[in-house]
Amino acid sequence: MKSVVILGASADRNKFGNKSLRAYQQKGCAVYPVNPRETEIEGARAYKSVSDVPVRPDIVTIYLPPEKLLPLLAGIAAKGCDELWLNPGTESDAVLAEVERLGLKVIQACSIVGLGLSPRSL
Repeated sequence: MKSVVILGASADRNKFGNKSLRAYQQKGCAVYPVNPRETEIEGARAYKSVSDVPVRPDIVTIYLPPEKLLPLLAGIAAKGCDELWLNPGTESDAVLAEVERLGLKVIQACSIVGLGLSPRSL
């Protein structure tokens, strides 16, 4: 079972940060939503930051704008992950330069589609 951090997870079922969480749950993954304002999302305990997540995740999938993501990248690299998914709208030249500098394996694509699901179906 893969472990997945959803950075920018949302309690709003219309937002992609929630749809992604539900998509990974449907695929049987252990999900760790990260949202500093929530304690639980879709039945999963929410964490204030990536560093609070109790495991090294296989996947970190991002649902934050570049300006919010950029200062968090060093913490993601310190935690470690096999894949960092930059969903549409999360990337910028500065973000891409920093993930390269940190040596993170980046996938620039919709992680929901990467699971073989349509966001519209969630």
